[in-house]
Amino acid sequence: MASIATSFVVIVTMLVSAVAVASESNMLQDVCVADLSNGIAGEIFKVDDAWVNGYTCKDSTQVTPQDFYYQGLASASAAASNTSTGAVVTGATVEKLPGLNTLGLSMSRIDYAPNGLNPPHIHPRASEIIFVLEGQLYVGFVTTAGKLVAKYINKGELFVFPKGLLHFQKNIAKSAPASVIAAFDSQLPGTQSLVSSLFGALPEDILVKSFQFKPKQVMRIKSRYQPKK
Repeated sequence: MASIATSFVVIVTMLVSAVAVASESNMLQDVCVADLSNGIAGEIFKVDDAWVNGYTCKDSTQVTPQDFYYQGLASASAAASNTSTGAVVTGATVEKLPGLNTLGLSMSRIDYAPNGLNPPHIHPRASEIIFVLEGQLYVGFVTTAGKLVAKYINKGELFVFPKGLLHFQKNIAKSAPASVIAAFDSQLPGTQSLVSSLFGALPEDILVKSFQFKPKQVMRIKSRYQPKK
């Protein structure tokens, strides 16, 4: 009985310790500018007794204002009309703005050609909120119960996409472009496109069985999406 009680105390102590470490959300240093040449995003490492999830920190003596500055979202991308879906996403994540490292936030700008679509996708590590700079869009997400939550939104309005849920945005104007600014609660939210992930990665027999398509139909779609290496 004493052995069982002792084991129980040890397990509880370990759980409490783990929760204490995991729940420490405040930075214990002023900044941790990402050293993009050293380490991989998502690596968990220790800095001055603080566990950090992100890139390793750049030497503080080498930090410059440029590490906290990015002008890539200042103007609309002219390339939207040249893409297959009519939309271009310009990200401002830790990979382009090293000062975001460990701060748990990032932004992007999405520009849409007339009738352009940001196809269904998910962000596995972040919720997203968009602000319409120009135009009118039809936007929405799908819950795990399969319910579509969608709405038409206009210039100056906001819409939120919960973390990890499939979502999309479409410019409903047939002759005018549209633009939004998106904010995320992760310095590297990640993006997984539904169609390209399914047809670019999964084997033919899995897709045939899942969608009840004929093999030729599956191969025709797969030919448009090259598998990632």
